[in-house]
Amino acid sequence: MNRRMEPLPPLDRQEILETGRGALRMEADAVRALADRVDEGFVRAVELLYHCLGRVVAAGMGKSGIIARKAASTLSSTGTPAFFLHPAEGSHGDVGMLTRRDVILAFSNSGETRELLALLPVIKRLGIPLIALTGRSDSTLGRMSDVVLDVGVTREACPLNLAPTCSTTAALAMSDALAAALLQQRHFSEEQFALLHPSGSLGARLLLRVSDVMRGAEALPRVREGDGVREAVVEMTAKRLGMTGVVDDQGRLTGILTDGDLRRWLERDPAFLSRTVGEVMTPHPRTIAAGLLAVEALRVMEENKITSLFVLNEGGIPVGALHLHDLLAAGLA
Repeated sequence: MNRRMEPLPPLDRQEILETGRGALRMEADAVRALADRVDEGFVRAVELLYHCLGRVVAAGMGKSGIIARKAASTLSSTGTPAFFLHPAEGSHGDVGMLTRRDVILAFSNSGETRELLALLPVIKRLGIPLIALTGRSDSTLGRMSDVVLDVGVTREACPLNLAPTCSTTAALAMSDALAAALLQQRHFSEEQFALLHPSGSLGARLLLRVSDVMRGAEALPRVREGDGVREAVVEMTAKRLGMTGVVDDQGRLTGILTDGDLRRWLERDPAFLSRTVGEVMTPHPRTIAAGLLAVEALRVMEENKITSLFVLNEGGIPVGALHLHDLLAAGLA
């Protein structure tokens, strides 16, 4: 039998705004309160993680498990190898992943999570250091840990004070603080970060060299100073870079002729096609070396408002060319 659905009550716009703002303020206050708890225990936790010869194993159930997964991901991406261990799966064999060289990072607001406590005998038998992020330092987890980081909150942002909100935010923030301190102590650089994020935009900016994205010699438009402008137009059309390099008898770059140059010359001298390239070229063009970062080429283009660069070797001979479109395709702009 079909039942007629009762209409939903109208939304209270003012209540929505107040609840949303209140939740954000409560979570911000919860995180702010953590700063005063960063003490010698925090230093000890960083020391254990820093000297870990194995991997950091983050564990937690439910919402705490989600935070533990994020902590493991952040640590791994900033120079501290880590992975997530599901406590329930751990009790059914996955605890075999643990080694004596690891460090455990356990997340539990109550400190009494049954599945997590079930792993403690194995952790203790192996002698693995245990760092707890919990809201109750006097809990079973807190008492059994080598280091306890207090991430307790006065209440949740949930209007019912039930759903993990402020507590998970506090745990997340404290794990981020650990990762930040470790990153600093390891002197982890942007280049190292890029190596762990090769597919991201930062990876492209910090790993790609000009030689990786430039067009090679076969696509390089070149004419000599004594060639006619008509020959330059043919070369530019064939290579489709909107420019051509001008080289001397030794093959060294002495100038450049672009589509823009052709238009400007046509405006002031309709007969310029009868001139030589050396008469109409722009001398001493901007260039770049193949070994520099591709992002440096982008900077040169932006600062000089140009779209193309020739790539020269140490002898000043063109070995490649780079167009703005090449950098766009590489994800740099």
